[in-house]
Amino acid sequence: MPASTRTSREDWIGAGLAALAVGGPDAVRVDVLAQTLGVTRGGFYHQFQSRSAFLDALLDTWERRSTEEVRDRVDREGGDPRRKVARAGMLTFSADLLPVDLAVRDWARRDATVAARLRRVDNHRMGYLRDLISQYCTDPDEVEARGMLAFTLAIGNHFVAAEHPGSTRADVLKHATRLLLG
Repeated sequence: MPASTRTSREDWIGAGLAALAVGGPDAVRVDVLAQTLGVTRGGFYHQFQSRSAFLDALLDTWERRSTEEVRDRVDREGGDPRRKVARAGMLTFSADLLPVDLAVRDWARRDATVAARLRRVDNHRMGYLRDLISQYCTDPDEVEARGMLAFTLAIGNHFVAAEHPGSTRADVLKHATRLLLG
């Protein structure tokens, strides 16, 4: 008789992050995820004690992927500090991570615990930016300002609907990045 296969913790987390990205925390429902994965909800409880524990696991995964894994990859790929800043931004706000990041930011507006988690993640990201920018900029005030502007551009860009006559959004972002990185 063949061994039964269980839906892995990673499968549940992947489906949960996808649901979070699309509909926020209210969209992360065990029944819906089980249906999406083609399994019964009982399998969920083999992996997680509760929905609350599952939401914590989602946030843990998002935090790890968007901080340590980004930093490890940027450091492994190497390059000068300016290239690393740009690469960290591209990875942090990639097609995979950006939708989850934006959903967590929205969630944090209504949940103090999530807001504290977001603050920790953003502090980690800003610390990395400071480390990189200070390698080519010696003025601490300028380091902080450049880091803040780069971070704000990376996040805020997704909320700005303005058009750029004569330029594409990608061209404007490239130019802004060059200005910020000096």
